[in-house]
Amino acid sequence: MQPLSTVEQQIVAQLDEQSEAAIAMLERTVNINSGTMNPAGVRRVADVMRPEFEALGFRVRLADQSELDRGPHLIAEREGTQGRRLLLIGHLDTVFEEDSPFQSFERLDERTARGPGINDMKGGNIAILYALRALHAAGALENTTITVVLTGDEENPGRPLDISRRDLIEAARRSDVALGFETGSSGTDHDFGVVARRSSTSWRLTVGGTAAHSSGIFREGVGSGAIYEAARILTAFHEELRGEEYLTFNPGVILGGTELSFDAAEGRGTAFGKTNVVAERAVVAGDIRTISDEQLERTRDRMRGIVARHLPHTSAEIAFTDGYPAMAPTEENHALLRQYDAISRALGYGAVLPFDPGGRGAADISFVAPYVAGLDGLGPQGSGAHTVRETIDLPTLNRATRRAALLIYRLTRES
Repeated sequence: MQPLSTVEQQIVAQLDEQSEAAIAMLERTVNINSGTMNPAGVRRVADVMRPEFEALGFRVRLADQSELDRGPHLIAEREGTQGRRLLLIGHLDTVFEEDSPFQSFERLDERTARGPGINDMKGGNIAILYALRALHAAGALENTTITVVLTGDEENPGRPLDISRRDLIEAARRSDVALGFETGSSGTDHDFGVVARRSSTSWRLTVGGTAAHSSGIFREGVGSGAIYEAARILTAFHEELRGEEYLTFNPGVILGGTELSFDAAEGRGTAFGKTNVVAERAVVAGDIRTISDEQLERTRDRMRGIVARHLPHTSAEIAFTDGYPAMAPTEENHALLRQYDAISRALGYGAVLPFDPGGRGAADISFVAPYVAGLDGLGPQGSGAHTVRETIDLPTLNRATRRAALLIYRLTRES
């Protein structure tokens, strides 16, 4: 285990002095509503963060996303020739929109605070900022290449993705390592780092049947109707695809009857039918999560094959929409985790082990996984994310920032 150098001890001491200032900055950003569908609020958070990065010598720009009805991405960059080129990833938006009753920071006790997005992931943004501040104070940012991307729409990315994630991917192509500051997590006697995340892809099944009086169902010329066909397909998905490691597929909404309407963006619709009429239409929408592109393509092909086995006098089609890609558990990612684990032990915090990718959702780091080695889950810990009970464990903010600062320091000293 590599002990802390004199400079690293200086960085840690600086962070300890700034711990209450970091909490105050967290409170300031949490008290600005920045729900994904509140672009003006996202911009206000960006306006708070922008001068902080500029003061550290970063060139900062806001990448406009108004054509996608989203708030801007904040992109802060500095260039040098020393060490590995780093990409630090956070996001400015939260799931709590302007009409949410959950709007403000509240200190519950000495170690706990509650607030919208306090750990997902405004706490992670503060960890990025204060890690860089400590490095700057130690003169350790000079001649480094670091890009910070705080996206404005992580919780509900703008479409098309090739526009909303263009700046992030371009930054990854110019980098060697990506570090994601989504919420951290822990076990009984250790913490976790994220070396892999599953993909998130949506699908829609559209089914047709032959409308007729219900007394004629199953007869030649009528067949089984759209609802039975939808049920056959879903049952086959469940029986034939279930059980493969890291693969899940979930039908989240279903409608069927004689007439129906479905709004995919809202995930809602209406259906009309009668008990004495064979259903003419059905629609089902859901998602797939996989650990690799290969697993995703293989699952799509198997789903298409199941859909093609129509019951008599029915039709069915399935369409897929790409979302978050997979972040595969590469050896390069594991090497980053080993380095992070060594830093954690040197700081006296104990082991950091790989998190089971089946237990985490998708995140922005997945978009850059094809281009760079990556490690995620570097933010502070808390509970209740995406609910009005969202909290942060305040001591873990300084812990996460200490670990991140030393990881950035060591990576930017490597050849």
